[in-house]
Amino acid sequence: MNYRKMFNNMHPGFFDDSGIKGMPKDWTFSELIMDLRNDSPREVVPHCPESITFGEYKGDISQLKKAVYEVDEDWVQYFGEWSRVFCAFDQDKVVAFCILSDLGMQDNLKVGGPGCVGTIPTYREKGIGLELVRRATDLLKKDKYDVSWIHYTHLENWYKKLGYKTVLKWNSDGIVMEKQYEE
Repeated sequence: MNYRKMFNNMHPGFFDDSGIKGMPKDWTFSELIMDLRNDSPREVVPHCPESITFGEYKGDISQLKKAVYEVDEDWVQYFGEWSRVFCAFDQDKVVAFCILSDLGMQDNLKVGGPGCVGTIPTYREKGIGLELVRRATDLLKKDKYDVSWIHYTHLENWYKKLGYKTVLKWNSDGIVMEKQYEE
């Protein structure tokens, strides 16, 4: 797979954005993938708190946006009635979330991925976020996606626990590392 080409097709003009160009040069971010045709996410969380359940969000969007705001107020704009969101719940409370993005067909492969992944502060360090991403990735596989793509993260090693592989690294100047994997 040509990951640079896929990245540019999914995010045209990405490095022309003033917000990206204005970042400090020493900030490096990663792009990771999991080939869902051959791999499944690893189970790495021995147990989540018993009260936690997982599923797609179906409720009042304001409750979801409240949880997103607790994690990153800049992300609230990405969550709306149009978003497909997978969540972790404690009773009726959203405690973790991610957007299930459809990134289209790239190199004849159906590409999607979890994005804007967050856990509200009082529920962190319990394995909930990692289990959320594992289940979201598994859902993408069940939905017949060929590739799950993690975009714009500094949590490279966190995603690698599930089996994701780094394919690109970038900073404000553009792509600074590219890795090709055998298919």
